[in-house]
Amino acid sequence: MSNGYSLRASVIGTLIRTKRPDVPLRVALRNTAAVVLPLAIGLLLGYPQVGIGIAAGALDTMFSDQPGPYQQRLSRLFLAALAAGAASLVGFLIGDWVLPMSLACAVCGFLGGLLVVFGPDIARVGMTSMLLLVITAATPTDLRGAFAGGALIFAGGMLLAAFSIAAWPLQRYRPERTALATVYRGLAVLARKQQHDGEAPALTDAMDALQTTLLGRHHARGRAMEAFRVLLELAERIRLELVAMEVLETARDGMGEMFRNDAARVLAATADALDAAEPPQRAARALATLQASERALLAGGAAFGMGAHIQALSGQLAAVVRNTHWAGSRGEERAQRAETSLPDTLRSASALSTLRANLTPHSVAFRHAVRCAVVLTLAFALSRYFALPHGYWLPMTAAIVLRPDFAATFNFGLLRVVGTMLGLMLTTLILRLTPDLVWAHVAAMSVLCVAFRYLAGAHYGIAVAALTGTVVVLLSFEGVDPFSAMSDRMLNTALGSGLALLAYLLWPTWERHRARSALSDMLCAYADYLESLVGPADSRTRHEVRAATRTARTNAQASLDRMVAEPGTPPVLRELAETLYANGNRLARTAMALESLIDVGEVPETWRQVGAFIHEASTALRAQAGALTRTEAVAMPPGLREHQRALVTALDRNKDRDFVDAVSRLTDRLTDNVDTIAHVVNRRSTAPA
Repeated sequence: MSNGYSLRASVIGTLIRTKRPDVPLRVALRNTAAVVLPLAIGLLLGYPQVGIGIAAGALDTMFSDQPGPYQQRLSRLFLAALAAGAASLVGFLIGDWVLPMSLACAVCGFLGGLLVVFGPDIARVGMTSMLLLVITAATPTDLRGAFAGGALIFAGGMLLAAFSIAAWPLQRYRPERTALATVYRGLAVLARKQQHDGEAPALTDAMDALQTTLLGRHHARGRAMEAFRVLLELAERIRLELVAMEVLETARDGMGEMFRNDAARVLAATADALDAAEPPQRAARALATLQASERALLAGGAAFGMGAHIQALSGQLAAVVRNTHWAGSRGEERAQRAETSLPDTLRSASALSTLRANLTPHSVAFRHAVRCAVVLTLAFALSRYFALPHGYWLPMTAAIVLRPDFAATFNFGLLRVVGTMLGLMLTTLILRLTPDLVWAHVAAMSVLCVAFRYLAGAHYGIAVAALTGTVVVLLSFEGVDPFSAMSDRMLNTALGSGLALLAYLLWPTWERHRARSALSDMLCAYADYLESLVGPADSRTRHEVRAATRTARTNAQASLDRMVAEPGTPPVLRELAETLYANGNRLARTAMALESLIDVGEVPETWRQVGAFIHEASTALRAQAGALTRTEAVAMPPGLREHQRALVTALDRNKDRDFVDAVSRLTDRLTDNVDTIAHVVNRRSTAPA
């Protein structure tokens, strides 16, 4: 039976797949300035080695310049620069001695690989240290020269940091406003759509990033932050209302759709105002149109029992526009609000406890760290044993290519080889066509550096081609002939990529062995979310549980994506994962719609009966999550459908017909969601674990 994996399709897809650049052009330009300016000044003043050292430090720490609060950005770039400087110092000092360098490669590879437990930003610090260690080992020097070289590379990283935070005094809250604008644009997309499965992961990631930006360890302080936190809370509530209106089918004759489109215009205009740090005048005009639609819907009786949700959404959007007036450096939100904090699910544990928990062969990070240590050491030893010309490209490539999962390692390896080949050809063409002048080469390097930084997230192969050209031109200023070493670099790149892939295949961490656990965690998170509606819990607790649900869903999506990209994944397991993820999303929207019923005012007394049914559904869902990890069948929820019908009958005497109608439809959907998930788990209970 075919497992659905095709090597040919994977290769072709890797080569032709592109995305929109995720790096603003201004970031690419400021990073390039941090690389090119010191080089140009060094050449102009007659100190090319100084300029090259600082430029190399900036180039190697470039990818640590990521979005986030300025304080967090500075901290991250300082760590990257410090790691680069320290690794360079070691490489310069002991690069001549193979055994000490091999030990340093093993230690640096293991510790650098283990940093993936702290996320991609810190993982880049580990990769930077590995790269600088093997690169500087190619040019060992004495103690004075080693300290000078390490200091120059550290200075290059800090220069890039200075460029990154240069706007801090002038635009103190720009990262916060950008994160808010991203979320509100996502909400505008959500408002315009009938079905929300497609954009849910993007909005989920944006919401988590916004919470970390506003409430995380490095969040800014000031009066404007109060307005930002109000906008964060409003975004959560607006999302609930939009999901509820979609689930409860408000657009029967187009009137509900018209109202959502009006809401989308308010949200989009708010995002633009946040981005530009300007008063939300266009959003205020769109709000007036929406309020006119609200009055028409409610007065004409066309709200279809959704009056409370329409009024709630209108009020929340009015609060958004009002608070956006204060969301800037000069804002003064007068309202008194309790200090909010990051939900536990997004709050990192202590670094030491996190590392200790991952020091086990069952940990993905531990396996990756061991692979990094072995591959980096072996690649360095091979380059020295065979005296490969420009041999540092071999361990450097292996360190860049090797990733914690198969798909990323394969894709990066393939694109690294193809990109290096294209880059060497491109560099040859550029240097042949440009005049043999220093400043012409500096200009060519600037263009290549901008292309590398800007396109790295769009197509890694094209970015590597530009990076290869940048490095070749940079080394040409040190006297390295850009034409004589091309075949050597090509060979070392191919060997490094092959070595990284071989290491992964010899000791893999296949996602198919972990996918059931990730899906089970997602179902347990949904059960926790449902349980928070039983009492119901206070809004703060529900918010934290909802954040945990988002995290679990994101982890399940990432696990599914990695598993699909692996060879040997059983088709039955892939179908199970995809079906469970899709049905889990439907259940999450049902739960959010249920929460919206108790988020618009006082909780009705009859909610106790609804809560008892939700508890029953939550218990059944948790049992299904457990059966999924044990690879066994689970009993269908006993009597859940009958209990739902009995609940609707018991609520028939309630005078609030809108509430009864909403509960009837939502509990019917919840019953169907839970029954469907049980059916999927039972149907695929024999799928390979």
